[in-house]
Amino acid sequence: MEETLEFAEKAHAGKPQLPLALRLIRNTGVLKRHIVQPIEKTLRHPGLTERNRIYEAESKKWTPPVIEEALKNADVSARDIDAIIYVSCTGFMMPSLTAWLINKMGFRPDTRQIPIAQLGCAAGGAAVNRAHDFCLAHPASNVLIVSCELCSLCYQPDADDIGSLLSDGLFGDAVAAAVVRGNGGVGIELERNASYLIPHTEDWISYAVKDTGFHFQLDRRVPGTMEPLAPVLREFAKDHSWDIGSLDFYIVHAGGPRILDDLAKFLDVDRQVFRHSWATLTEYGNIASAVVFDAARRLFEEAAPAAGATGLIAGFGPGITAEMALGSWSADGPQPLD
Repeated sequence: MEETLEFAEKAHAGKPQLPLALRLIRNTGVLKRHIVQPIEKTLRHPGLTERNRIYEAESKKWTPPVIEEALKNADVSARDIDAIIYVSCTGFMMPSLTAWLINKMGFRPDTRQIPIAQLGCAAGGAAVNRAHDFCLAHPASNVLIVSCELCSLCYQPDADDIGSLLSDGLFGDAVAAAVVRGNGGVGIELERNASYLIPHTEDWISYAVKDTGFHFQLDRRVPGTMEPLAPVLREFAKDHSWDIGSLDFYIVHAGGPRILDDLAKFLDVDRQVFRHSWATLTEYGNIASAVVFDAARRLFEEAAPAAGATGLIAGFGPGITAEMALGSWSADGPQPLD
């Protein structure tokens, strides 16, 4: 955080909006972030071609070891995976990285490829939901989810509006992976999922695609979106005969401190129930679609919930879109794969 503030003061010295931006950055609660390049390189713009080359090189560098760990944790091999969902909104490749992963890591040639590129921070929740749908449609299947968000490669040195400056102090880089097993395993047993788009808010979070790449655009109304979304989450849980305020765990996208504080307020829960999301925000910043997977990791590493404990997974992003899932903790352990 100290480095962020120092660089911001140097890069935007004399700008009238700088004092407000610095105050907003200090209030994010982010103490540390990780980026794939040294900060000096990150602050320069070598052009879209070079940035996308870096995105491809770094994604190929960092995803395999993370995937290997996820497969090991799920007690499956690459040959057991029936579909790969790849989520990223910070670079572009065609074919998707899924093709390279299949060739590189020994996945079967008939593995389905499901890239998700334009849901931003909501894509983590969307990936969980689409994996759930796939396993329901294809019983006993296993789905690998890979999230690669290199947000620092979208930094625009000339963008000095409040939204851009705030995002420069909020977003971090991360790679995450998770496996949704069709049967067996330890973790969150998915039971229900849903999507919701707040009408007429599609321009609140967006990219302006220019010669210099992706320019992140953030409307000042975005932090207030939990007020209309909280009733949606409440009704979603009610339809499953659960009380949204009485669940045992919450895996929620950490878009910023107000998002988490407002959600706690409008769901009438203690902000501590979002402790895993708060920890992700503090230690890594907003890591886009990877947030829900890091928060879930923290749940796994904490004292295990009791069997049957109920919980929510929720991702929020452009649209404004909410991707929601309900599940209960399963501690049965791995079962033989079909």
